[in-house]
Amino acid sequence: MKNTNEKIKVRLNGEKKELARELTLSELLKGLGVPVEKVVVELNLSIVPRDQLAGTSLKEGDEIEIVHFVGGGAGSAKPKALVIVESPAKCKTIHKYLGPNFEVTASMGHVIDLPRSRMGIDIEHNFQPQYIVVKDRKKTLTELKKKAKGKKQIYLACDPDREGEAISWHLKNQLGEGKSVYRVVFNEITKEAIQEAFKHPSEIDMNLVGAQQARRILDRLVGYSLSPLLWQKVGRGLSAGRVQSVALRLIVDREKEIRAFVPEEYWTIEALLKKKKGDPRSFTAKLEKIQDKKAEIKDEKKAGEVLAQAKSEPFVVKEVKHQKKKRNPYPPFTTSKLQQAAYNVFRFPASKTMRIAQMLYEGVEIGHEGSVGLITYMRTDSVRISGQALAEIRELVMKDYGKEYLPEKPNIYKSKKEAQEAHEAIRPTSVLRRPRDIEGYLTPDQFKLYSLIWQQAVASQMVPAIIAQVSAEIMAGQCLFKASGSHVEFQGCLIVRGKEEDDDEENLLPLLEPQEVLDLLKIDNIQHFTKPPGRFTDASLVKALEEKGIGRPSTYAPTIGTITERNYVRRESGSLIPTDLGILVTDLLVQYFSKLLDFEFTATMEDELDLVEEGKAEWPKVVKSFYDMFSEQMEHAKSQMQTVKREVEPTDEVCEKCGKPMVIKWGRRGRFMSCSGWPECKNAKSISTDVVCPQCKKGKLVARRAKSGRGRPFFGCTTYPDCNFITNRLPKEGASAEDITAQKDSMDEIT
Repeated sequence: MKNTNEKIKVRLNGEKKELARELTLSELLKGLGVPVEKVVVELNLSIVPRDQLAGTSLKEGDEIEIVHFVGGGAGSAKPKALVIVESPAKCKTIHKYLGPNFEVTASMGHVIDLPRSRMGIDIEHNFQPQYIVVKDRKKTLTELKKKAKGKKQIYLACDPDREGEAISWHLKNQLGEGKSVYRVVFNEITKEAIQEAFKHPSEIDMNLVGAQQARRILDRLVGYSLSPLLWQKVGRGLSAGRVQSVALRLIVDREKEIRAFVPEEYWTIEALLKKKKGDPRSFTAKLEKIQDKKAEIKDEKKAGEVLAQAKSEPFVVKEVKHQKKKRNPYPPFTTSKLQQAAYNVFRFPASKTMRIAQMLYEGVEIGHEGSVGLITYMRTDSVRISGQALAEIRELVMKDYGKEYLPEKPNIYKSKKEAQEAHEAIRPTSVLRRPRDIEGYLTPDQFKLYSLIWQQAVASQMVPAIIAQVSAEIMAGQCLFKASGSHVEFQGCLIVRGKEEDDDEENLLPLLEPQEVLDLLKIDNIQHFTKPPGRFTDASLVKALEEKGIGRPSTYAPTIGTITERNYVRRESGSLIPTDLGILVTDLLVQYFSKLLDFEFTATMEDELDLVEEGKAEWPKVVKSFYDMFSEQMEHAKSQMQTVKREVEPTDEVCEKCGKPMVIKWGRRGRFMSCSGWPECKNAKSISTDVVCPQCKKGKLVARRAKSGRGRPFFGCTTYPDCNFITNRLPKEGASAEDITAQKDSMDEIT
């Protein structure tokens, strides 16, 4: 009799598994629900004949590959298998690759989830989630059940991440009774990747499901506890979240740094020089040292003295240094790096970048090819590239750029320790689809993002650029000036940008020799003031979140979207600026939930959730540890947090409806003017700025949002509807309507 308690470690379709000792191959197939007649089994790279499966036992270290047959003729009488993906945009492309024996349909995301109307977590019974059918997905689930009826096999092809695994698990529970249910995972929607995935289906990874459940439950515990507290203390409709509130704190802390910053005056001195003979080009040298000490000039008087001293002396070249530096290529994009690059190059917000990337991943109609997935899966923290893709990129580099641009061996980049190495970096599914060749099939924004991804992937497999740098030290008495220049000696990986030369690196100096005396054309002292740290943008906030270990690739864009939609943050010229409401909410949460909003604690929490994903921790224990801390702070906050919405600030303004004084109160969108006679008089309005409307010259501009509360805030005139002036940016006092690039549509079209 077999000892089923003893386990052996094997690899099944590339994944580590623990199986019962002395298990036969036929018993393994039966346990997986896999019909013997529909697969070929490889054991340690050798095919096992079907008549030997029952007599072949597994042992420690075995590698098993179960290869399923994919496709089939149009005349096949066998019932079609059902394939379920998340998005309907993928259905057409995937069906094209699988053939008529498969019916491909979409779940439209989660069909089973926690209820929206209540917490939905049984805290007393080990935090068990109380799932329901999502209201808007009842019809979808009914349709899926109809399509599954009569099908013997169901393939769950949801996205290759935690959410996709959880959706697959819920679908299996709803549709899988009496059927063979398989999980298929692919990182790109191409014929080769799809067919390979269906040849090697696997089981649902319950570690991934546990990690998703843990995150969902933690976020629900925080959100459905803090949000009602904020409604009670500040105003209805407010929200808080485990990651969202920490991201908001970063923005608020930066704003406080900026407001507290005291600029300090300092001066620099620059000399415009040229050679006495020969090369006529002039160049700038900056003062670096005075009497061998760093030049630190704090006021105009000192600057004038130093300038006069230098001006009276000859400018003599002391030393010239030549060196060459390598500009190494960067790895292919991860999610966060793509979001940062797309913002820095195109000013795309993170949400827009991910929306366009989703389109490129799911498929775009490319002429006779039909619908084609152009990039790999866009939510990843891995920089790995598959061997097949590496070979294709190297072949393109050799063909398009030449042997001198190709490294001897492929460039291999190291991912962060927590990266999911089953994923790949974001890359084109085929670099042979050059951006210029498919530009006509893409929208302008799709073309921009695809080009960015293509260039990064190709450049990542090229040799470094060589930058020749020259620096010259020039003495003027006791003053040491320094001039520097550089140029691209060999373009290397920079050539992919499509420029003959890298403009950023071109700054040439004339040929200088030691002891050479130069002509002084001009010398200036320049006043400066130290500047505060810059406000966060989408790019810098994503970078800060990643560096601090807060959130994961899939959370960056939704987090930024949430804090802007909730009016905690507004966008101004690309910067993320906290509103008064955002600062107030953050201050309250930091005061009463210091641990929850602590950066290090949040990062540690993410690490623990990663351990759940790796099967090294149990999600109920992780959730309980968090909740014990959180619930204690929650009880304290309920009794001690001040009720801000009851606090009023008097004003000199009188209510135009009842004549009583107007006061300032707090609400879901921040501070607003309200009649002190409320609730008898319900007059309320936004607080206007001091900027006079440049169109009617009568009213003042006031910050508004659409009636839905969503979308960007804008500024409108207080005399609306008599004046319909609107603008996205608050103009300077005295600006005319003609000076402002303002949208002239009526207010009704926005609201």
